[in-house]
Amino acid sequence: MYIENKYWNNYIGDTDDSLTLIDYLADKGKEEISFSEIFSDTGLDKLNWQFRQKDICLEYKDKTGLTCEFYYAIDLITDLAALLLECKMSGSINLSELYGSDADTISPIRITATQEELEKLNLALADFVSNPLTYDLSEMCPEEDMQELANLCEELRTELFA
Repeated sequence: MYIENKYWNNYIGDTDDSLTLIDYLADKGKEEISFSEIFSDTGLDKLNWQFRQKDICLEYKDKTGLTCEFYYAIDLITDLAALLLECKMSGSINLSELYGSDADTISPIRITATQEELEKLNLALADFVSNPLTYDLSEMCPEEDMQELANLCEELRTELFA
């Protein structure tokens, strides 16, 4: 898996929000899911591409009706950017590998995004890279970790949009 050693589980992909996102994608049971569907299902669409401080609850309801919450919008955005890079490099995402499971019980999934969504994602990541301490995640993470995450996001952003 392309993102596994470089990005995933290295500040990106290693949060509770990451596990919730993977659960969401697996729960969808689709081979392909669009960025707009993810945004709509989770509430990200209500933030209008402003992810510094979330004013609304980000959540989704799984197939059983259980409500699952995301804590930090920027966690979701950085994870989605990494997953988009995996799709760009490998064609799809093996969710079983992201779960840390050897079982191939979950079908691979492909995340798609429009050109406009990609441009907005690029701007959102650039904003985080420039201003990481203005994001609500900084209330939970030391400044040094926020700077390291910002540096990693710049590498991811550069690679994704090259």
